[in-house]
Amino acid sequence: MTANVAGFAGDLTVEQFRGGQSNPTYKLTTPDHAYVLRRKPPGVLLKGAHAVEREARVLTGLARAGFPVAAVHGVCTDDAVIGTWFYVMDMVEGRIFWDATLADVPRPERAAYFDAMNAAMAALHQIDYRAVGLEDYGRPGNYFSRQIARWSRQYLEDDQAGRNPAMDRLIAWLPDNIPDDGDATSIVHGDFRIDNMIFHPTEPRILAVLDWELSTLGHPLADFAYNAMMYRTPPHIVAGLAGADLEALGLPSEDDYVAAYCRRVGRPDMPGYEFYLAFNLFRLAAIFHGIKGRVLRGAAASAQAAERAEVFPELAALAWAQARRAGA
Repeated sequence: MTANVAGFAGDLTVEQFRGGQSNPTYKLTTPDHAYVLRRKPPGVLLKGAHAVEREARVLTGLARAGFPVAAVHGVCTDDAVIGTWFYVMDMVEGRIFWDATLADVPRPERAAYFDAMNAAMAALHQIDYRAVGLEDYGRPGNYFSRQIARWSRQYLEDDQAGRNPAMDRLIAWLPDNIPDDGDATSIVHGDFRIDNMIFHPTEPRILAVLDWELSTLGHPLADFAYNAMMYRTPPHIVAGLAGADLEALGLPSEDDYVAAYCRRVGRPDMPGYEFYLAFNLFRLAAIFHGIKGRVLRGAAASAQAAERAEVFPELAALAWAQARRAGA
């Protein structure tokens, strides 16, 4: 820290944040400043996973575009320092909502928070990734084919976590049913949920979007559908809204939320939406399957990991049910 963080001084205290089971995350506090450290987890890791150096790179590029992210101070790729690679960024103070119903926000204000989230996603997808130095951050085109193959492979190779009938059916169905909607490419976050952003302490304004470990160059509609997936998922799996009375809560309907994004990015509609949801539920289930494997191998990085592993079968079944809705 002394060698790489401008202005660093004083005694340092360290505490781990809740969540972040994929890449452990810590608050670093000095008498005058607070920072955040994200590291690769210890233990045996799947190839290509937990690339904290990629997170730091995309944060740096997005900051150039004025997108709300924390400022990165540096990346350490020397395992001898704390045992795994890590990077350090500024701590952004604000509110994180773990409940998508925004129970702690007055009802008349809740829609504005959803609108801010929707606007941030649209703004992300309209950033010129070449202009911010991210032209080689991923491969343009064929996003769905590549992603389905990647997550299928990770699922199939993790023998310790076992097989699941719903996942096997999804692996067979998804590649043959990708919508023909062109090869749009943008920066995609990959995990754009309401609990992965820091809001202003009193205003419906996003100060920083967090957890960029799954970001790449990809299809913007896949990224949007992952965010909108909250409308189809129960709150005990992720920050979801399934079963909630949206009108009573003062939240926009799913149709209105989709329409708002389409207006912002200049699209008339989103005909492949049901497939995009099925793809994202499959992808999330594959991630949870990987967490289950880490739990069984003793490499889980947080207390939440066991909970994720436990709900994996329910999530896989939900993904297949959505595929049926999309025409399977």
